[in-house]
Amino acid sequence: MIKINKHMLSVLVENQAGVLSKISGLFTRRGYNIDSLSVGETEDPEISRMTITLEGDRQTVEQIVKQLNKLIDVIKVTELTNEDSVCRELLLIKVKADLKTRSDIIGIAGIFKAKIIDVAKESLILELTGDSEKIEAFTEILKPYGILEYNRTGLTALKRGKYK
Repeated sequence: MIKINKHMLSVLVENQAGVLSKISGLFTRRGYNIDSLSVGETEDPEISRMTITLEGDRQTVEQIVKQLNKLIDVIKVTELTNEDSVCRELLLIKVKADLKTRSDIIGIAGIFKAKIIDVAKESLILELTGDSEKIEAFTEILKPYGILEYNRTGLTALKRGKYK
């Protein structure tokens, strides 16, 4: 029986044009799917960190890591686990909010420690940062009120302790 799990890779790369295209092209050529991708400059402006989440068995992930390490712009690839890493997502969500429901939604936002970042006559936009389970729970609770739009960043992560 093949066990398929979610995996997280932290990939340090040269901060240059075309690197993201090369990485995504590697996944495309090999037929692998990226579940989420978060990319940003690190404390060193010449280096970017990519946090890639994907599904696959152990053999598939090992193959992906080997292929990534062959790319000239890749500095280091590390597989992260929930136990040794801090992982977060950002959610922006626009919810219907009339006079009857507005206070309920504000109360829910308070429980989840979400920020209200925009107030309109018939809607609210909220911002929430947390792990995937928190984001999912918040979204589910807001569904009955009417989600108009939302956008999730995908996971971004850092390994705990001393690491680079």
